[in-house]
Amino acid sequence: MFRRIGWQVLLVGVGFLLTATMLAYLATTYTTEFRPARGGTYVESVGGYPQSLNPLLSFYNDADSDVVALTFSGLTQMTMYGDVEPDLAQGWEVDSRGMTYTFRLRNDALWHDGVYVTADDVLFTVALIQDPDYPGPQDIASLWRSVRVEKIDSYTVRFSLQEPYAAFLDYTTLGLLPAHVLEGIRAADLPTLDFNRAPVGTGPFRLVDVTTAEGQITSVTLKRFERYYGELSYLENIVLRFYPTPRAAFDVYLDGSVEGISRIPSDLLSEAWKQESLVLHSAPTSEMTMIYLNELMTDTLPFGNSSVRQALLYGLDRQALIDNVLMGQGIVPETPLLPGTWAYDTAGVNRYPYDPDRAMIELSEAGWVRSSITEPLRNVAGQVMAFDLIAANESRDLAMANYVAELWGDLGISVTVKGVPPLALSGALESRSYEALLTHLVIPGDPDPYPLWHDTQAFVGQNYTGFRHRRISEILEQARMTADRQERKVLYREFQQLFMEEVPALPLYVPVYTYGVDSRVQGSQMMPLMYTGDRFKTISDWFVLQRRVVGGIQRP
Repeated sequence: MFRRIGWQVLLVGVGFLLTATMLAYLATTYTTEFRPARGGTYVESVGGYPQSLNPLLSFYNDADSDVVALTFSGLTQMTMYGDVEPDLAQGWEVDSRGMTYTFRLRNDALWHDGVYVTADDVLFTVALIQDPDYPGPQDIASLWRSVRVEKIDSYTVRFSLQEPYAAFLDYTTLGLLPAHVLEGIRAADLPTLDFNRAPVGTGPFRLVDVTTAEGQITSVTLKRFERYYGELSYLENIVLRFYPTPRAAFDVYLDGSVEGISRIPSDLLSEAWKQESLVLHSAPTSEMTMIYLNELMTDTLPFGNSSVRQALLYGLDRQALIDNVLMGQGIVPETPLLPGTWAYDTAGVNRYPYDPDRAMIELSEAGWVRSSITEPLRNVAGQVMAFDLIAANESRDLAMANYVAELWGDLGISVTVKGVPPLALSGALESRSYEALLTHLVIPGDPDPYPLWHDTQAFVGQNYTGFRHRRISEILEQARMTADRQERKVLYREFQQLFMEEVPALPLYVPVYTYGVDSRVQGSQMMPLMYTGDRFKTISDWFVLQRRVVGGIQRP
């Protein structure tokens, strides 16, 4: 009996030894790792309230565009470099003259109610924009009204332009509306539709709940659309909560109520940097801040002289402006086109580092001198160089304008800063009734500087400085008429060279958008933004849940 028990003990011991050996072998040859898992909810605070969750009306409100970016899609979409790539369309063909674009739609794209996307939705959306009563941006409406749209079959549409226009593809990024849901509505009805608070889209997330208070949308809940044609997100839900100001949106993160903050302005960055669990992502936006100089007032101002304009730019320490006013949240551009985009090219471009001595040389050559460091600049007639600098009466813009005035004051120039409401600023531009003006240009996608700098736009268009230069105008005409990307690059290189010789406006900075995400949320990344909703371009990679996975054999 005792012998039998002894053998049993021996067998148990051997089994234990074999098990321990096997576990040790597995431990040294296999790895355990964590990988993203589907599920979970991401909650974000947004400064500002949405008004209309409709892609045809979301141009004026960042909160609107944030929701639209997740719930709608267009025939095409913009890449981080300003290129256009397929989205609801599989692809397109352009005729040799660059006047006819034929799009082939995907046959697997669904609206959130399960109906397939077809050419009818394209025709329906374009017809609303072409309607004379369309309440959206009139430059978009004007372009589409010149385009003839044909349905070739259920998944093919053709756009025919009256003349070649290289930037046309940018306009196909616009989100589509569902014809089967909105059939019979007119463009004038768009602002009052119930659809604007209960949209049916085609994006990676569908709207499932809207919370309102006192007529304002205070939060929306979005759920992953399982039948989305693109890559599905790991996240099951996204909740966007809206607050009156960026400060209020930031405070709810401090309270632990949200995992992300849509935008952290420069005046809150010092606080944000102190939050150890808050990961900050920054990216340049598709906006440029410039100072316009009104050349239509050359009888009383020297802005018609390129040496004076160059001197004004040499007299600006643009990096110091960014560091001191924007807390470093900006990029100094070397040309009037956006850095990082396909058309941006600094080859052969005049550079303008901060150089007050060079500024004084340029001013002297233009006939403006000062008898001593305490005296103002004067011309031969004894006229003092003095002008008003208009800026929006918003704290950041006024701080920037005052900094500029101080730097120019060091050169002996008398600059008076005048803060005005944004509408008054727009009115001064339209009427050309300003002297110098701080403005923000939005330049998404294709650059096409024609509307801003062509000489035909100097009195009735958006060329608000009144700048006229025949060669630049010829370049801009040619560049918008050819679809050949390489040819356009060559033309825009010359445009940038000439622009920075003439300096009809002073490029100050490209703003940087800063976005905060808690460290518990992983996979988030930022790329250059065309619109604020572009921060969700990588949403399919974000995750809050993980699963344990046993990996492969380790190699020596």
